[in-house]
Amino acid sequence: MNHIVLYQPEIPQNTGNISRTCVGTNTHLHLIRPLGFQITDKTVKRAGLDYWPHLTISYYDDAEEFFEKNQPENIYYIETFGTENYTDVDYSDTTQDYYLMFGKESTGIPKELIEMHGGFEKCLLIPQGDKVRSLNLSNTVAIVIYEVLRQQNFAPLK
Repeated sequence: MNHIVLYQPEIPQNTGNISRTCVGTNTHLHLIRPLGFQITDKTVKRAGLDYWPHLTISYYDDAEEFFEKNQPENIYYIETFGTENYTDVDYSDTTQDYYLMFGKESTGIPKELIEMHGGFEKCLLIPQGDKVRSLNLSNTVAIVIYEVLRQQNFAPLK
């Protein structure tokens, strides 16, 4: 199974859009608190309203709880300081679980967290021009999860 992990997301519309993408791609969504909004927030629900009942979602009070409960072997951190392109990883083994962690919109994933759980060799990036600090979070999630699915011949959608 494929997993999207959001580390302390701040913008409800992004999380709503990501939840809709997760439903459409049969991907498990993991949310690590604190969140910058309430899940009952109408902006979260509006973005994924019709899809929310179909979402596979887990909540964690902090990153340590996430790592204790999941112990992901195949975890990748999507960051602007990543050392490898997201397309250079082999995600094709559909018997494996792939966890893709994305940081909060304002500051990303703390480097200390990455060092403690896999190291910087697990940091991936989406190439982008130098005129922006980063891409929109929900767009970034969609870009990466569809590369994973493409390599899996879209098997999770069949």
